[in-house]
Amino acid sequence: MLAGVGKEAPDFEANAFVAGVGFKTIKLSDYKGKWIVLCFYPGDFTFV
Repeated sequence: MLAGVGKEAPDFEANAFVAGVGFKTIKLSDYKGKWIVLCFYPGDFTFV
């Protein structure tokens, strides 16, 4: 499944930093039915 504008986001797992806990693996499906904001960047030192 590919992501697309106006489409449901595909489920994925990622490492996230959680205050007071440290790094942990989260899944998008853990937040189903809740509003979330996803922020990402392509990587450091990429040429634009």
